[in-house]
Amino acid sequence: MFSKKKNAGIERSRLATLIAEDVRITGDLQFSEGLRMDGHIKGNVSGAAGSQTLLVLSDRGSIEGNVHCYDVVVNGRIVGDLTADHFVELQGNAHVTGNIYYQQLQMDCGASVEGKLKKCEPAQPAQPLLARPAAGSEPVRVMLRESEPREVRPAELKPSPSKAERG
Repeated sequence: MFSKKKNAGIERSRLATLIAEDVRITGDLQFSEGLRMDGHIKGNVSGAAGSQTLLVLSDRGSIEGNVHCYDVVVNGRIVGDLTADHFVELQGNAHVTGNIYYQQLQMDCGASVEGKLKKCEPAQPAQPLLARPAAGSEPVRVMLRESEPREVRPAELKPSPSKAERG
């Protein structure tokens, strides 16, 4: 009779990698699974695409660059935009200077954000749209993202080569 609401919060709890407090990295960092950051990074930090990655930034850690992960827990400092595909938790010592894009957000007393908070919907798969064919031609299917609508004119569409043309 009643449907259960999906629990808010972090879906992954395993942290496979630790960057210690005395480590400083210059350059972009990509990881899979879970990462605990006590150190400092000047560069972008991203979780592997399509993975349920978890970034935990401790109160001793900092990132100067954009962050993109599935789940993010911040208790340190980020100077750059933060994008979480699922969940963001801003703990009491969190300081973010940049915009935050999220699906679910938890913000503790004491956390600060100098930027915009924007709730984003889950990524939608591309929807096939039927373009209007020129007179006497066959309809052509075009894949567009819903967030990027645009008109497609028959002159812009190039037919794919036939089997005979491909050899």
